[in-house]
Amino acid sequence: MFRLISFLIIALLVSTPAYAQDKSTEIDTIFSFATTETPGCAAGVSQNGKVVVNRSYGLANVERKLPLTQNSLFDIGSTQKQFTAAAVLILVEDKRLSLSDDIRKYLPELPDYGHKVTVDNLITHTGGIRDWIPLMMLAPEGSDVMQLLLRQRELNFAPGEEWSYSNGGFELAKEIVARVSGISFAEFARKRLFEPLGMKSSAYVRDIMHGGANSALGYQKDGPGWKPFMRLGNNRGGGAVVSTVGDLLIWNDALASAKLGKFVTEKLHEQTKLNNGRKLKYARGLFVDHTPGGLVVSHSGEAAGFSTWMGRVPKHRLSVVVTCNFDPVSATALAGRVADTYLPPVSRTVEDSVAKADAPSVNVTSMAGLFFNERTGEPMRLLAEDGTLRIATGPPLVAISPERFRPLRADIRFRSQDEFEMTFLSKEQIEFKSMEGQTTRYRRAQAFTPAAADLQSVQGRYESKEIGTVFEIVPETNNNIVMRPANSAGRSLNLTPVERDTYMLSMMIVRFRRDASGKVTGFNYGNPLMRNISFTRLADRTTAPETSTAPATKDPAAASASPTSEAPRLEGLTGEYELSPGRLLVITLEDGVLHGQPSGGEKRKLVHVSAATFSAADTPITLTFTLGADGRATAVVMRQNGRERTLTKIR
Repeated sequence: MFRLISFLIIALLVSTPAYAQDKSTEIDTIFSFATTETPGCAAGVSQNGKVVVNRSYGLANVERKLPLTQNSLFDIGSTQKQFTAAAVLILVEDKRLSLSDDIRKYLPELPDYGHKVTVDNLITHTGGIRDWIPLMMLAPEGSDVMQLLLRQRELNFAPGEEWSYSNGGFELAKEIVARVSGISFAEFARKRLFEPLGMKSSAYVRDIMHGGANSALGYQKDGPGWKPFMRLGNNRGGGAVVSTVGDLLIWNDALASAKLGKFVTEKLHEQTKLNNGRKLKYARGLFVDHTPGGLVVSHSGEAAGFSTWMGRVPKHRLSVVVTCNFDPVSATALAGRVADTYLPPVSRTVEDSVAKADAPSVNVTSMAGLFFNERTGEPMRLLAEDGTLRIATGPPLVAISPERFRPLRADIRFRSQDEFEMTFLSKEQIEFKSMEGQTTRYRRAQAFTPAAADLQSVQGRYESKEIGTVFEIVPETNNNIVMRPANSAGRSLNLTPVERDTYMLSMMIVRFRRDASGKVTGFNYGNPLMRNISFTRLADRTTAPETSTAPATKDPAAASASPTSEAPRLEGLTGEYELSPGRLLVITLEDGVLHGQPSGGEKRKLVHVSAATFSAADTPITLTFTLGADGRATAVVMRQNGRERTLTKIR
């Protein structure tokens, strides 16, 4: 979900002051990939507190050919975390809460984790709170993010012991701000952040479609064209900050000049310390990175088709913002190129080349493979690439001796920015020694090819009360297993056996549990952002198996062939229905079949169920039309996961 500006880009920073320069032509060249037919980016630069660039490239709305402008609003993704942290710190300064408070003081619905999680843990990614984004990938369609977080019974780790990026922690922090202040987070942000700083276009909203007429839409490349790609509704978590490049430059310069006050500004930039005293590059909602070229204060953000980077180089009084509305793109890389345009180059750091030159020649091919933490069972994968050993989702390694390695650079994503030493005790066992002297051992995974009986033993239905869903495990003919939602369409995971009772896809892991008799009773699911989600095996079905020619439930797609009652005239149901201000559900009739498409969403076939009720294909959504005396619809009731709302027909 986040990326830092690269080390090599930062190494180009200079020690002499930067002066305001007209670099418009060079900036235009960087963004020349955006045309009048494609989505694009907006870029802003401030030097010495003065805006010197605020330019836009490409389209805000591809379908309507509306260009991006200085007024275009973007979903700024995780860069909003600095606003959340600032809101918390304002309440601390108001003496309405303390950073050391137990979060259960304000969120009593949370379980007793067995550890105190503080408010400060939430805004420094040190609380062990699971990330809501991977949780939502498993949860039923339409799940509420806050309720999902409140159902979690376990932490990823003891608070303060590690650093792990958690969107979940920041969602809880926003909820605390709302409860303590007595107003919504959106209202608090408006009154205490945006309005006082003159950020007139910025707001905290449900999603980008609630941002207003200037909202840019997000897109993803789709063959030769583009398709809408945005996090909307519950899939946007508690909400999104929408803003313009100009407003984000105002925010950057406000932090640089301490316009939020001494306490809030200093605490935002104060680097986090773990319980063992290790100082991290993450502060509160900001990365504070000491590089060879100077200090860089920044954060990046991604939200489906939106990508943002905003940061400052305080030594040179330079502020840069880049935000884009399409995927794939790296706003971080583009921002680095913009920064380089304003900072005269100096000699590139030689740290990397020296580290490699001094290292002994080691054949690392046989060292690569999958390993498991001997205490926790967490996986770690070593990769051999171009003669170099690297940790998957972690740093490249430099050989100190044929058996000993160290990271080229400490990586906050792996072992919480540990400057460790890794030693092969044997081909089958590795030992990590942390910078504080603690040791952790990993063992190599024991290759396993499951027999038919092994695969049969894990087949079944499993429930997670924390996720609120049931998944099926189904064996594949290639010794893999498929993990898929049992009661609805959804993403299926095809997992490969890596050792007995353990299956993986990338760094996602399923480890089955057995009782004393050897019977499978459940499994634990995990990935780098959430660990040990427990699933319990349910009783086997008594109905015919899925491969039966007589399925237990009727295929919804067959409903239109034999409806329980006659369908209304389809042409009378077409039109536009208001989902929310500025957002529509459009019903069309194509080749005799109804289709529904929300603004910025995917078009789906509507299958007749009964009377005036239709289901949206491959979703749990049903639509029941309200008909007038002439047989034409005047409204539609949309139902999803037990919730319903009435959408008025506006045209």
